[in-house]
Amino acid sequence: MKDTLKKTARWLVPLLIAAAILVYMYHDFDFRTVWQILTEETNVWWLFVSLIPILVSHILRGLRWLQTLEPIGYRPRPINSVLSIYVAYASNILIPRVGEISRCGVLAKYDGIPFSKSLGTLVAERIIDFIIAFSFCSVMLIFQSGKLYAFFDKTGTGEGGMVQVFKNPWFYVAVVAVVAIAVLVWRLIHRSKNKAATGVARTLDNFVEGFVSLKNVRRLWLFILYTLLIWTCYYLEFYLCFYCFPFTENLGPLAGAVIFAAISVAIIIPTPNGAGPWHFVVITLLGMYGVAEAQAGSFALIVHTFQTMFVLLFGLTAWILLQIINRKTS
Repeated sequence: MKDTLKKTARWLVPLLIAAAILVYMYHDFDFRTVWQILTEETNVWWLFVSLIPILVSHILRGLRWLQTLEPIGYRPRPINSVLSIYVAYASNILIPRVGEISRCGVLAKYDGIPFSKSLGTLVAERIIDFIIAFSFCSVMLIFQSGKLYAFFDKTGTGEGGMVQVFKNPWFYVAVVAVVAIAVLVWRLIHRSKNKAATGVARTLDNFVEGFVSLKNVRRLWLFILYTLLIWTCYYLEFYLCFYCFPFTENLGPLAGAVIFAAISVAIIIPTPNGAGPWHFVVITLLGMYGVAEAQAGSFALIVHTFQTMFVLLFGLTAWILLQIINRKTS
């Protein structure tokens, strides 16, 4: 019963978060505007072009994963590694954060790689991506600080609003909670090295081994290149959509970089394909660049829905291919 409740909560809570944000953003929105913009103003060709970076980024991420698995003694078939990425992204839409489990599950099933070891390599990847996202966001904030301050000051969420955040005692409670969790995780990993060879200890050891594999990556330059190309693709899959609409086609790559940087941090909130936080950031920051609220809301709905549908399609196709390819191999 308890396990069922946990699984239900894991699926339901992200949906509720996404629904709450979407209702807040679209509670008084005229959805006829979306249909009008989609049928009369949207260049659908550019929507399909934006799918190319998505496809390429998944391939690059699958190839990069091979590099972190090699130091711990495993070399899965490249096709399985790549297809597992497509399955993972589709899985995350259905149940947020379950994609990591599905990725590791694919290689455990078809290449015999221990689940806990491959999961450790994913943690290393996520830390790298987390650092890049926050670094990129910080750079964009510096470059556009004047514009951001003017916008939030005009909308009443400027300096005064930030001061109120720091005056709120719950802010410091949250900071303490995050630090406590980080210390707890570190101590669990540290203690696992000294435990007897129980099932739990072996699992933690495998996890740690996978995590530290990053320092033993062969051809580190290639790992860095893959990482830079992956993030370039992420940026392009968003920025290319500017050309779909007359009200965004002239915003330029810097505006795209600022909004993309904010999206990269916002989607840390676990919702299906970032739904909710993604819309909030896009609508808010498009407004900063002079796009009307109705147009910004339509942009967010059209682009996010279109790309989400195709990520699901790519994932389903990859799952079918995995069955076919590995059946032939066996």
